[in-house]
Amino acid sequence: MAQSTAAASGPHRHDTRETVLFGGVYGSVLACSMVAALSQYGHTSRASRRYDALWLLVTALASALAHGYAHYIAEREPHRRWDAVRTLADEWPLVTAVLPTVLLLAGAGWGWWPPKGVEYAAFVLNIVLLFTLGLVTARWSRRSWPVSALTGVGDALLGFVVVLANAVIK
Repeated sequence: MAQSTAAASGPHRHDTRETVLFGGVYGSVLACSMVAALSQYGHTSRASRRYDALWLLVTALASALAHGYAHYIAEREPHRRWDAVRTLADEWPLVTAVLPTVLLLAGAGWGWWPPKGVEYAAFVLNIVLLFTLGLVTARWSRRSWPVSALTGVGDALLGFVVVLANAVIK
């Protein structure tokens, strides 16, 4: 019985655009959600902002690991020796997408700017990142400027929903 071409070449490889869009959107929404959750109790000291930055980074790494592992085990094909490592490495956009927020929170913890209210800057940052990801990836796909802008707005709405939910919950 002949082995299929897909099985012979290893697990399904996602193209870079797909990986960047998925990981970027996932990471930006994760950053918004984590900032909302971590700032829920009103802790605004420099130490709490350093803690928030660390927890966001740990959560992003754990999410990337879990997502990469899920992709790896979901493949129903034989795996080669380093396929697991390659699959996990494909999750870099998720971690990269949270780094600006980690830096923003850590910067508040290190005294670069006031720690109180930094969550609002983080929300705006992630909404802008979501809009940019939607716009750029739509343009990569040769969509028109109006369609690309609407795609960016749609992605930005994901972050806005998190911000709105945070405001309602508080």
